[in-house]
Amino acid sequence: MIRWLPTPADYHQTWEAMKAFTAARGPETPDELWLVEHPPVFTLGLAGKPEHVLAPRDVPVVKSDRGGQVTYHGPGQVVAYVLLDLKRAGYFVKEYVARVEQAVIDLLAELGLPDARRKPDAPGVYVDWPRPPEAMQELAKISALGIKVHRGCTYHGVALNVAMDLSPFTWINPCGYAGLRTVDLASCGSDIGLEEAGNRLARHLERSLTARAPAGALAVPSPAAVE
Repeated sequence: MIRWLPTPADYHQTWEAMKAFTAARGPETPDELWLVEHPPVFTLGLAGKPEHVLAPRDVPVVKSDRGGQVTYHGPGQVVAYVLLDLKRAGYFVKEYVARVEQAVIDLLAELGLPDARRKPDAPGVYVDWPRPPEAMQELAKISALGIKVHRGCTYHGVALNVAMDLSPFTWINPCGYAGLRTVDLASCGSDIGLEEAGNRLARHLERSLTARAPAGALAVPSPAAVE
């Protein structure tokens, strides 16, 4: 089931709702996909180092139980929280991450960014920057991924920058990388609205996550990603 949460949605309350949903679910509980826009907040993952928050100013900092370092959520960014039973889906963490990233890549290609791609050892989705026809000088992050797996079920998810004030990303080392450039769809030339971007992202996630798993996909999950 896909549903939008009331906007703006407090980060901590949304996180507590995800944990409660995951703790209460059983083998037959349908998977859900929650779409949300948060007020400004920095979140630190389980491995997050406070020194990567350079100058939080008046933006609250929340220590979360997702994987990864520090990121920013705020107006103009859509976050898709994926509440998925991995065992029932037929694959584990590594493939799950790849499927989520692929959904974002497919959406961005659909929106005229065919260069969208992964970056080795740095989860998320990146695009060339600056944009053509100028020569690419660096990869800029447009979508960040952070997950938690508890009892074989996922929560947290993926954030896509649509049309937002990007300056708070300069107040942190995004995902723990000093100087990492962060961009949004608007700065890449797309005028898509937040709601449409979220709805289209949800459709791509639904398609990617429910595709039949290839033979041999069931493997031992990464212990670092599973509680």
